[in-house]
Amino acid sequence: MLFAPDTEDVLEFNAAILNTVAGASRSGDDELSTRDQLSTLMAESGFSGRFDRDDAELDAMRAARARLREIWTLDRDDMIVPINELLARLNAVPRLERHDGIDWHVHATSQEAPLADRFLVEAAMALIDVVRSNETSRLRHCAAFDCEGMLVDLSRNGSKRFCSVRCGNRMNMVAFRERRAADPVG
Repeated sequence: MLFAPDTEDVLEFNAAILNTVAGASRSGDDELSTRDQLSTLMAESGFSGRFDRDDAELDAMRAARARLREIWTLDRDDMIVPINELLARLNAVPRLERHDGIDWHVHATSQEAPLADRFLVEAAMALIDVVRSNETSRLRHCAAFDCEGMLVDLSRNGSKRFCSVRCGNRMNMVAFRERRAADPVG
């Protein structure tokens, strides 16, 4: 395990949200364009706290997704200013909590804070662990040439290249076809 379990959970949830943009999602469309899509993502994540389910919240989450996509693959030192800015602007005060059958983990905003604020603060707190561990190389773009996806590589050897099995299989097929075209006899 690279990070604390709650940090890994947040990083994986962040990647899932980041990969709802058109060009990274399974459908190819923006999968965070309706309140129902946001509700489904939140239900699957186990993310706790206030959830208004209105258009303002959806717009705020879409803006938060865009902000986190900007930060996600910055160089380690370049991440510091935006992470600190988010924590300061959103009045983050870290504390340990235990709830909903989940052992002690860190929260840094009130459960009543707006969803987008809680999402960004949780993301910033997880990124702190990534920066402190000097593991920012584990946050990266999908290696598929036709994908806009992001990934968090939690593998032991840091060799994950694709945001999904689908992208990996597609790129393996492309490579296979290129090899066959280069050697039509084989």
